[in-house]
Amino acid sequence: MSGILYLCATPIGNLKDITERVLETLREVDLIAAEDTRNTLRLLTHFDIKKKMVSYHEHNKYEKAEDLIAELLSGSSIALVTDAGTPAISDPGEVLVKRCMEEGIPVTSLPGACALITALTLSGKSARRFCFEGFLPTNKKERREVLSALAKEERTIVLYEAPHHLLSTLKELRETLGDRPLTICRELTKIHEEAVPTTLDEACSFYEKETPRGEYVLVLAGADPAAKEEERKEAYRDLAVKDHVAMYEEEGLDRKEAMRRVAKDRGISRREVYESLL
Repeated sequence: MSGILYLCATPIGNLKDITERVLETLREVDLIAAEDTRNTLRLLTHFDIKKKMVSYHEHNKYEKAEDLIAELLSGSSIALVTDAGTPAISDPGEVLVKRCMEEGIPVTSLPGACALITALTLSGKSARRFCFEGFLPTNKKERREVLSALAKEERTIVLYEAPHHLLSTLKELRETLGDRPLTICRELTKIHEEAVPTTLDEACSFYEKETPRGEYVLVLAGADPAAKEEERKEAYRDLAVKDHVAMYEEEGLDRKEAMRRVAKDRGISRREVYESLL
């Protein structure tokens, strides 16, 4: 019978945020797989836990996952921890979880701290619908594609960023998304915790003069649907009515439906569309 993989959420700052269930699990498992064994050792030492650890991180996540799968299949129980927060959220743990699912190995998640949720609830932005991008891709082409998609995103957007990349990321966001309301969260659950409501313009100006410190979570308002609709209408106004109708016909709509769409796009009546075609 295989062992169980336990996804153990660890504090993102305040050590008191660890749960009794996580502490109990860390004491009882056969092995702890840690993103950085040095950071995890400090956590274990604080709670007087002595346990065998192995390193599992971004650069060994595929090959090491197979070693851990073998351990689990042999009956060992393993606790997976990240440096701070919940494993598999912007973390290589998702690779190991997927492999466990493929092998039929039981996985359970022990809820706890997560910078994403902590920042979202502090931000004052809508939490009913949101999207999480973690850290933006470092590949330039992929990064442009993600930013382009975010420009159209109407849900609240949550991003992670390191201090040394913060200003350049804020400038890219402003250039692609335009000025937009933003809450900058840093040092969550720590003594100097901040959740500062601002805008992309103001944030860029501020960090051009101030050096960023700490780990950041950026919570941005989604695109304004009314503004997007007005932008769309403005783009269509540059088209001649006949070209606008032709565009929809080329997409496969019949003349009547194409005229109806054009009237809606331009905020005019179908009779006006018809007269323009004449």
